[in-house]
Amino acid sequence: MSPTPDPSSAPATGLPQQDEEQRLRELGYRPVLARRMGGFGNFAISFSVISILSGCMTLYGFGLNTGGPAVMLWGWAGVGVFVLCVGLALAEVTSAYPTSGALYYMADRLGGRRWGWYTGWLNLLGLLGAIAGIDYGAALFTGAFANLQWGFEPTPGRTMLIFCAILLLHAVLNLFGVRLVSVLNSVSVWWHLAGVALIVGALAIFPDHHRSPSFVFTKFVNETGWHNPLYVAAIGLLLAQYTFSGYDASAHLSEETSHASVAASRGIVRAIWVSWLAGFVLLAGLSFAIQDYDATRTTDTGVPPARILLDGLGTGGASALLLVVIVAQLFCGNAEVAAASRMVFAFSRDGALPGSHLWRKVSDRTQTPVAAVWLSVTVAFVLALPSLYSATAYNAVTAINVIGITPAYAIPVYLRLRAGDRFQRGPWHLGRWSRPVGWVAVVWVACVTVLFCLPQSSPVNVDTMNYASVALAVVLVLASVWWYVARRSYGTPTTAAYGSDRDQADLAEGIV
Repeated sequence: MSPTPDPSSAPATGLPQQDEEQRLRELGYRPVLARRMGGFGNFAISFSVISILSGCMTLYGFGLNTGGPAVMLWGWAGVGVFVLCVGLALAEVTSAYPTSGALYYMADRLGGRRWGWYTGWLNLLGLLGAIAGIDYGAALFTGAFANLQWGFEPTPGRTMLIFCAILLLHAVLNLFGVRLVSVLNSVSVWWHLAGVALIVGALAIFPDHHRSPSFVFTKFVNETGWHNPLYVAAIGLLLAQYTFSGYDASAHLSEETSHASVAASRGIVRAIWVSWLAGFVLLAGLSFAIQDYDATRTTDTGVPPARILLDGLGTGGASALLLVVIVAQLFCGNAEVAAASRMVFAFSRDGALPGSHLWRKVSDRTQTPVAAVWLSVTVAFVLALPSLYSATAYNAVTAINVIGITPAYAIPVYLRLRAGDRFQRGPWHLGRWSRPVGWVAVVWVACVTVLFCLPQSSPVNVDTMNYASVALAVVLVLASVWWYVARRSYGTPTTAAYGSDRDQADLAEGIV
């Protein structure tokens, strides 16, 4: 296969669908999921999970305190370049191994069982933490909307009830099959892009006062308690890095995507660069419209973008645009449940989870892993329960997401680089750019993982502690303990024709 100079424009034709099914058999799995998702739907699921209207809006208050507009805007631009490198490198490996297991299967094939095991647990905990973080964030915004409209008091208990209702909605939507998920994600793309245009357009037209370009692109603010501006700027990069996660969803849905060897790779890359451009516009639009910086930063709504909308558009306009954001967050959470449930299904198919025989079952009517969907939302509920008692717990849930999923992106890329010429490329690849882009991706992930673990506020106490390092340690300890329990049952298939013996037994009795 000749090098592909511009991977983002690699041909969409790829392999015929029947060849994709044969490729899956060669990788050791018999096809049991329905290939009803097209290339746009595959891109849409990663774009929906990244969800700039979720990440940027939820974390905008963090950015106001940690570097201010200058770090938010320039940090977004710079981080986007490095994340695109990670996405390009990961997309190349995805093209070679288009399976629902995605990252852990790649690591297993390229590095061995232990590499696959730890990558799988990091990826899984990250995905489950993402469901909790996204849907609880949607519950917080829903409470803020209800407060504006009807004076509803969003207590922790009421927020938890809203959160439960959102989880239930997402579970039910995912049970209808991947075609509905694909349609909703396709709608989500246009909803997000139109939402950004609507928010930025309204904030450009209606407020009486706008900030100067000098303020938006050079204003540095430090409310962290730390005195070193370089440290604060580095921490401020996390707004962008937190938002740019979840694009592995395209890989997890590859067994349900036509022409997956090309479409899943293109989905990853497109989701990143489209989010990169639209996110920059959104952050700039919000920053130009800030009326009172301190009032926005300390708003009693608990949602700084809501204060910007209130000050610029009034209660009616702010409520309408908050509703746009909430719907976008609901699209995001629904896509994340789809991605996480496929990871649960795949990891169980290879015997890695307690009760794997339950979670790998697939409905013969919808060809959806029903039990995996319910397990995903149940674990997300448990992860968010401590938020009833402490606002800090929500930050810990976010930490579980990012500290799990981000390192997992780099592991297959590093192993692919280590493999050298032993790595057999798929139809979508980077050609001569493979190694330089891959090493940039690995080094960036290593650096940003350190940033994730650094304390973000001073003084450091129970309420201000960054729990990412604790979350990483807990995940690695649990994975190590379970390895000694389940190492004999875990393993990706070694048979190329029809899948492993365990896979064949599952197919005989596991499709309900």
